[in-house]
Amino acid sequence: MSPVSRQLPHPRELLEFMQFKTPDLNAKRRRLSAALTIDDLRRIAKRRTPKAAFDYTDGAADGEISLQRARQAFRDIEFHPSILRDVSRVDTSTTIFGGPSTLPFGIAPTGFTRLMQTEGEYAGAAAAGAAGIPFTLSTLGTTSIENVKATNPHGRNWFQLYVMRDRDISYGLVERAAKAGFDTLFFTVDTPVAGARLRDKRNGFSIPPQLSIGTIVNAIPRPWWWFDFLTTPKLEFASLTTTGGTVGELLNNAMDPSISFEDLDIIRSLWPGKIVIKGVQNVPDARKLVDLGVDGLVLSNHGGRQLDRAPIPFHLLPEVVREVGRDTEIAIDTGIMDGADIVASIAMGAKFTLIGRAYLYGLMAGGRAGVDRAIAILAEQVERTMKLLQVSELAELTPAHVTQLQRLTPRSTGAVRV
Repeated sequence: MSPVSRQLPHPRELLEFMQFKTPDLNAKRRRLSAALTIDDLRRIAKRRTPKAAFDYTDGAADGEISLQRARQAFRDIEFHPSILRDVSRVDTSTTIFGGPSTLPFGIAPTGFTRLMQTEGEYAGAAAAGAAGIPFTLSTLGTTSIENVKATNPHGRNWFQLYVMRDRDISYGLVERAAKAGFDTLFFTVDTPVAGARLRDKRNGFSIPPQLSIGTIVNAIPRPWWWFDFLTTPKLEFASLTTTGGTVGELLNNAMDPSISFEDLDIIRSLWPGKIVIKGVQNVPDARKLVDLGVDGLVLSNHGGRQLDRAPIPFHLLPEVVREVGRDTEIAIDTGIMDGADIVASIAMGAKFTLIGRAYLYGLMAGGRAGVDRAIAILAEQVERTMKLLQVSELAELTPAHVTQLQRLTPRSTGAVRV
């Protein structure tokens, strides 16, 4: 006989187990609140965005090996938590390039952003300002320097600079960003020509979008994207005066493969704020730049969108930190999709991290609200990871908290000539 006696349930007790959740009639809020990870936002973005625009964001160069390796590098880590530490309160704030950030990440520069979702940089700058983190405007952004400043008047705005064939365009952008009060300039050095963005070529992706039978068929289940695109102001580029052609053609027509250290000297003479070099991919270059007195470095392979099979920034990080970490501030991007990736980067010596695709997935999933959600997801993950590692502030993170597990063991190491 069972020792548990049975009885008919009392109606009042049943009610305790049958409390229905009030339905949320706001579809955007409902789908964003259901997104618990950046991957969730990516899936929503893919459903809601035409293939050409989504693939421009999601894709990388050639075989997309660099991007895959960068993401795998963050998966291939092992954390080593401490124990019996008070983490009832965790401080995620930091200082970077002369100013504060409430979180150890900011929004990276992204080009053609309003093509992904019409709110574009307006959503990114506003969300960054609300969260207390920096926002970076790309030279190839689709909102002007002045409008970004107006959108984020009290937050930290950074400007990412390409050196153009027409140097006066680049110099004019520097002067405009300085006049608008942007405090940091990202001088980007890894784009003498455009990488082979094969998804864009296969999709016939161009600026402005060109209609074909394929794009029309793909657009049918996504009428809201086309409605937004066709009923909002014409795209405004930060620098380009002509916008016809594929993205690769636009980049190749605009970028100058003769860029040199002389350009760095000129830009430094024009820029009154912090100057940071973005696209550093080896230790000798990092050392040379620091000796020249730059204010910071961003280890980056451009999100895998330039040279495929380029070094993995997260793997390069410990070597660069050992060489120049005491002399300058080092940030990192490429492959970051989780707050744990950010915490691991800080533990391995990065002062800061930048998110590109993670922010854009949120943008495509829900405009400004989607960017807010992406930032919130990463912030929650950063705080939870710190608490589980039992550290109460970022300065307590050290390489002892992380092991980089190794899949790719080089047979030989190529010598970098300087």
